[in-house]
Amino acid sequence: MSKTVLITGGSRGIGRATALLCAERGWNIAISYVGNKAAAEQTRSDCQKAGGQCLIKRCDIAHEEDIITLFAVTRDAFGSIDAVVNNAGIVAPAMRLMDMDVARMQRIFDTNVLGAYIVAREAARNMARSRDGQGGVIVNVSSMAAKLGSPNEYVDYAGSKGAMDSMTIGLSKELGPEGIRVNAVRPGIIETDIHATSGRPNRAAELGPNCPLGRTGTAEEVAESIIWLMEDSSSFVTGALIDVSGGR
Repeated sequence: MSKTVLITGGSRGIGRATALLCAERGWNIAISYVGNKAAAEQTRSDCQKAGGQCLIKRCDIAHEEDIITLFAVTRDAFGSIDAVVNNAGIVAPAMRLMDMDVARMQRIFDTNVLGAYIVAREAARNMARSRDGQGGVIVNVSSMAAKLGSPNEYVDYAGSKGAMDSMTIGLSKELGPEGIRVNAVRPGIIETDIHATSGRPNRAAELGPNCPLGRTGTAEEVAESIIWLMEDSSSFVTGALIDVSGGR
C-alpha cells in the first residue's frame, strides 16, 4: 500500500520539489497552499503525471482550525499519514530589527513558529502509537538563518527558524517512544521565490557564488535530503539538523 505524505506550503519551491519526488516514488501526497491556487493545481497535475495521487487544500498555517482540517481531509482521502513535511513559512522585506513594527513580527511568528508547532502537534496526534497511530516521520524545513542570524535582513525570520530547530530536538526525544522520527533540514541559499518576498529577487545569484561550493542550491537538492529523512534508509536518524547549504 502506498505511503502518504502531507506537505505544508507544497505548491512552490522546496515543497513542490519534494511533492514531485514523492510522486515519482509512488507516495500519496497532500499539499497545502494559502494564496496561489493555480500553482497548487499545477503541482497536483504534475504529481499525478509522475505517478502519485495528490490532493490540494487551502490552509493558512497561522490558523489552528485550518491545520486541523488539513489533516482531517488528508486522512479521509488516504486513510493514514506516514510523513509530514513542515515546510510552510514566510519572510518579510529585509530590514533591521530596530525598524520593524510588531505587526510584522507577529505575522512571522504566528506562521513560522506557532503554525509550525501546531502542524507538528497534529502530526504527532495522527501518528503516535499511544493514539492508535502507526508511527511515522516529521521533517521540519528550517533555514541556515537559524545559525547565521540574518543580521540587517531578517533576524525575526532567523529567530523563528531557531525555534523550529529547538522543537526538532525536543520533539524527537518526546516522540521517539511513539515510533515517530523528527528531523530538520536547514537550506542555505536556494533558488526559490522566497528571495523576491524579502525584496531582494537577485539575492540567490548575489550570495550563491560566495558559498564554498561556489553556487546556489536547488529546491530539488533540498528535496532529496527531505526524502532521505522520510524513508527507511534513515531509520536510525532522529533529532538531526541537516545543513543543505553548500558549506555556507
